[in-house]
Amino acid sequence: MGVLLTKSTMPIVNWVAEVLGWLMNGIYSIGVHNLGLCIIIFTLIIYAFMTPLQIRQQKFAKMNAVMSPELQKIQKKYRGKKDQASQMKMQEETMAIYEKYGVSPTGSCLQMLIQMPIFFALYQVIIKIPGYISGIRGVFDSAVAHITDVKGYSQIILNFVQQHKITNAYLPTEGTLTDNQVVDFLYALSPSQWDQLADVNKFQGFADVLNQAADTLHPMQNFLGLNIADNPWALIQSGWSSHSYLLIIAAILIPVLAWATQVLNMKLIQTESNPANNGNGGSSTMEATMKSMNMIMPLFTAFICFTFPVGIGIYWIIGAVIRSVQQLIINRRLNNMDMDEFIRKNKEKMDKKRAKRGVTTQNISQQAKMSVRNIEEPKRKTIAEKSNSVKNTSGYSTAVPKTKPGSLASKANMVARFDEEHKGKKK
Repeated sequence: MGVLLTKSTMPIVNWVAEVLGWLMNGIYSIGVHNLGLCIIIFTLIIYAFMTPLQIRQQKFAKMNAVMSPELQKIQKKYRGKKDQASQMKMQEETMAIYEKYGVSPTGSCLQMLIQMPIFFALYQVIIKIPGYISGIRGVFDSAVAHITDVKGYSQIILNFVQQHKITNAYLPTEGTLTDNQVVDFLYALSPSQWDQLADVNKFQGFADVLNQAADTLHPMQNFLGLNIADNPWALIQSGWSSHSYLLIIAAILIPVLAWATQVLNMKLIQTESNPANNGNGGSSTMEATMKSMNMIMPLFTAFICFTFPVGIGIYWIIGAVIRSVQQLIINRRLNNMDMDEFIRKNKEKMDKKRAKRGVTTQNISQQAKMSVRNIEEPKRKTIAEKSNSVKNTSGYSTAVPKTKPGSLASKANMVARFDEEHKGKKK
């Protein structure tokens, strides 16, 4: 199956993609027929919708930075203690910190769970635009009808893909191509490749139909001189062979700007979530991991932008710019926020949620203490039993008459005492 037109079949993601597809189709339908502009407007709307989640996530990061010194003290206190009782005590004390600040340990997980399907669906819609914008799909109808009437059209298309090294149209290597897969192929073509397709012997009879489709599609796909369905690496190769150095520069700018905007966005997030002076005397393991991620992720973004369609690069750049602006506003708001008042409101919200479930702070604390007690009581019993055993054993020596230690008489007295103690048991 092709990956451009064919809609997402991933569970949950496909449902979200359908909704986002309606949005993208709506933007196109109101008269925005340039797909680059469609993607920009689409990204602006999505991130406006995601703003409340972004604020909640940053509030949690702010609170986590406040709690971090206390949590690290607990971790240091129980470092190296792997026994169950110690682990339970560490958990109890950790939960007490979260209770103190009115924060759930899974506070950011819900936001991530909501965002992940949306982001995956975004990529699906942008990459597979003809599958979600009916107006774009209609451009290919006549061309597809003529192509599929040609005997052996599937093999002709596959040979064309191989000959021209078209990397962004993933088609099956055997069998008959469906109409949708033919659209996948056509949408992936660059302007010069459309001209070459019209020169194919068996397609020359309807070259005018192919040229008309290409003429209609090119203005829609063209954004600042770049075909949004093509990837920057292919554009660089095309520009090199045609000596079009402006095309090369424009193609390189896509991954470079994607990298730069990602770095800027992560620096703004790091400024708020990792304050410079937290009194810890050094970076924690988590902070070190975050620093590594802040270096790797922008590089990964740049690499992806080289191989994915330009439309994905546009989304990443615009998305990072929007997030950076959002982050500046959020940082200013959080810096002026009364943390004591914020903590009080957090505790009130958490208490209300627990009250609805019939759970109180006292219940949680008691349960944790009972868990620890249940672990410790068997140990105490064992210790007590050993103590009694020692006392009983010591009775052998305390009850015998005083004799010289190590003498024959001393040993005889101990034997006699043993026999007396166990006489009743033998009966």
